[in-house]
Amino acid sequence: MQRTDISDPAYFHKVVDCQWACPAHTPVPEYIRLIAQGRHDEAYWVNWVSNVFPGVLGRTCDRPCEPACRRGRVEEKQAAKPEPVAICRLKRVAADSKTDEFRALLPKPAAKNGRRVACVGAGPASLAVARDLALEGYAVTVFDGEAKPGGFIRTQIPRFRLPERVIDEECGYILGLGVDWRSGQRVDSMKALLALGYDAVFVGCGAPRGRDLALPGREETRAQVHIGIDWLSSVSFGHVTAVQPRVIVLGGGNTAMDCCRSARRLGASSVTVAVRSGYAQMKASPWEKEDAEHEGIPILDFHVPLAFEHVDGRLTGMRFRKAQGGEEVVIPCDEVLIAVGQENAFPWIERDAGIAFGDDGLPVLDKQSFQSTLHRVFFGGDAAFGPKNIITAVAHGHEAAVSIDRLLHGEGVRQRPAPHVNLVSQKMGIHEWSYDNAVSLDLRSKVPWAAAEKALASIKVEVELGFDAATALKEAQRCLNCDVQTVFAPKLCIECDACVDICPMDCITFAEDGDDLRGRLKAPALNLMQDIYVEGGLKTGRVMAKDEDVCLHCGLCAERCPTGAWDMQKFLLVTAKAGAASRDVASRKEAA
Repeated sequence: MQRTDISDPAYFHKVVDCQWACPAHTPVPEYIRLIAQGRHDEAYWVNWVSNVFPGVLGRTCDRPCEPACRRGRVEEKQAAKPEPVAICRLKRVAADSKTDEFRALLPKPAAKNGRRVACVGAGPASLAVARDLALEGYAVTVFDGEAKPGGFIRTQIPRFRLPERVIDEECGYILGLGVDWRSGQRVDSMKALLALGYDAVFVGCGAPRGRDLALPGREETRAQVHIGIDWLSSVSFGHVTAVQPRVIVLGGGNTAMDCCRSARRLGASSVTVAVRSGYAQMKASPWEKEDAEHEGIPILDFHVPLAFEHVDGRLTGMRFRKAQGGEEVVIPCDEVLIAVGQENAFPWIERDAGIAFGDDGLPVLDKQSFQSTLHRVFFGGDAAFGPKNIITAVAHGHEAAVSIDRLLHGEGVRQRPAPHVNLVSQKMGIHEWSYDNAVSLDLRSKVPWAAAEKALASIKVEVELGFDAATALKEAQRCLNCDVQTVFAPKLCIECDACVDICPMDCITFAEDGDDLRGRLKAPALNLMQDIYVEGGLKTGRVMAKDEDVCLHCGLCAERCPTGAWDMQKFLLVTAKAGAASRDVASRKEAA
């Protein structure tokens, strides 16, 4: 059996499932421990370095980290409804509880290096690029047609989910680094922009076109049928302040959920969501669907829209075919919001500018560097590969910034240095460690909501109130500290099996070397997505095998071991950001 190479940074990175799943690789257990210690400024800082918008994401993130959370897996046999740690909402705790002293942690930009970079659009991808490059001394200019930065964070997410003060604050941290903010200046020509002499251009303009439905009656009812993202933008800027009594929302994504919940708050007496897919196949996050239903909004799945019904151009309803049965039904309505997807639109990029586009209308990009076919132009966020989410856009921004920085230092844009890694023992005594991992069966804490009569009466009243200090501490203690690794030293092992006896998950086995090790473990390791930690060199010729899938990182094996063969070592991974550390060795020496 091949032994595990724990010197490979990717090995323990994968074991920290939440950080592995986060597109920006935020060190989740690190900031949760800081929250549990009441060190909110530092917890916010850890987030800010990785994901740039902790307060925004603590309210709106799609949470790819949570389905990956080990807590949900190890509770499968003990809890009726195993649930992950509320990682996203703990991020909000760090943002809401930080003090003014946090500003002292913000880095100062390096001296200007003489290079100029333009960012098109002021969404999360562009702002991530701007932050990373401004810190390295680049003169960064951000162009956007709106008066305030934030892009779709500001225009598409309703205020009852994300207050404007949070957007202003976190965008302000970035602009405060000396970024040249060109508000109200929409770029309408790539050639004209390139002619201004920027050393590099980053396109982060999002996917600004909502898909329409060319159905019978669409033209006649144009005044009562709206594209969802355009309508949300009008609501955000106060251009739309009321809706008709009966509203239908078409679509099953998060935009549809924002539309239906906004319509409810703007006075609709009846709001219905109709989606052609099944309920389980809807693209909306599970909690987004639950929130809509909690507010009394029905979701009708397997409803295929056929036509807009009208009388003399006045919308009266929508005709659907039920996919499971084929019967047609008409649902009365006075207004329809279409939220069936978004498309990229680049009418401002001339097709002879040197930037190639594919048949899907998206730019042809190198997926690692985000570089277009015009070497000094890069894309990211929804503008790169189509609509995704905020945290993915931030991750794109980090990678594009590294590419731009390397390009402008004459280095290949596809290369990346290994991440910075620490693996440090947490031992503080013979059987004591610097962290607490008292594993319990405490269920996931519920986030309190504003009273329904207050929350539904205004589009600007934030519906989720966030955790208080006591609840935040309790939820933080549900974290299993998956970044504190059980590291085994075979030379110290006397094969007494004390660790095997005490392990609450039966995840440690001393077995004969050979094939089919997964099936011969004390508890068979059935999750092939998770590795087995294998060490040899034992005096009997056996191997130690530990199933990483269900390990609680509780440290009982290390506490019980009489020889110290097991140690609890904290693994910290920091991915490369733009700057000398992300460049080739020669460049790093020159910078030093």
